[in-house]
Amino acid sequence: MASNRPAPEAPSEPETFGYGAYRAEEGPWEEWNPTEDSLTPVRGRHRVAKQRGGFARSSTVLGVGVMAAVGAGGMASANTGKPPVSLSLPDLDSVEHLFGAGSAEPHTSATALSKVGVTSDSADSGNAGEALRNRIMAQAEQQQSKADSKATAAALAAGQKQIADAAAKAEKDAAAKAAAAKDKAEADAKKAAEAKRLAELAKQYTLPVVSYTITGTFGQPGAMWSSGYHTGLDFAAPTGTLIKAVHGGTITQAGWAGAYGYRTVLTLDDGTELWFCHQSSINVSVGQKVSTGEVIGRIGATGNVTGPHLHLEVHPNGQASAIDPAPWLRDKGLTP
Repeated sequence: MASNRPAPEAPSEPETFGYGAYRAEEGPWEEWNPTEDSLTPVRGRHRVAKQRGGFARSSTVLGVGVMAAVGAGGMASANTGKPPVSLSLPDLDSVEHLFGAGSAEPHTSATALSKVGVTSDSADSGNAGEALRNRIMAQAEQQQSKADSKATAAALAAGQKQIADAAAKAEKDAAAKAAAAKDKAEADAKKAAEAKRLAELAKQYTLPVVSYTITGTFGQPGAMWSSGYHTGLDFAAPTGTLIKAVHGGTITQAGWAGAYGYRTVLTLDDGTELWFCHQSSINVSVGQKVSTGEVIGRIGATGNVTGPHLHLEVHPNGQASAIDPAPWLRDKGLTP
């Protein structure tokens, strides 16, 4: 490729380009005429037009100069990572005479090379992008703040719920304990009152025999009893052992009673009849008032018996059928 011919001098001093203002250590500035040897070959498929006339020659020089200037300014590659650099290039108006001064068409809208590729839209786009970025960041921060507020509110609500649940459970447990303590206190009070009552009754009631052995209980089956079962409580003791009145009352019967032998009936103030059977002797008479513990007879073996003992029966309200004497005695504070 033939070397390029130098371009003619411009009538006016062209604008300079480079990085910043002139520096003294760089030495004097000289006119630069790129040649084939001073330029890096442009790779790729391209065509070079033959130099015909001043316009072709001048355009070639200008085109190579622009390419060299762009490459020197670090703009040949988008991957350099360098910031954009402002270039100062000669305007087309200042080199118009190089492209033929006799042109019939006036240049009504010439664009300076120094402004090629730099538009107001680019600056506006940069400002719009920065504004969009700021808006997105603000929205993200707002959303994060809302999320943090919701999380804090949820955690606070959960904590309050736990506290409320714990308080409710504690209150329920306390109420249960209080109810249990109240029930226990009432039961203890009732038990104490019953013990007191029985103690008082024990002073009013007494067992009919002091020393004895229980040989028969209520309800025992057997052919020796006319009812088919035992209707009283048997206190076995030697013949002649004293029999005492269980409680104060009136003697309503005293004498022989067939299978019961010698029997004494003591009627209490509430109408309950106590039958003392199989006595060897009777010490009271009908109509006599007796008090608790007073002797009314002696143990014997009269009537339908197999040995000396006291057969005691209890008839509430004077009814014909008897009840179990053991619970009745326990209700009076006595343990047979």
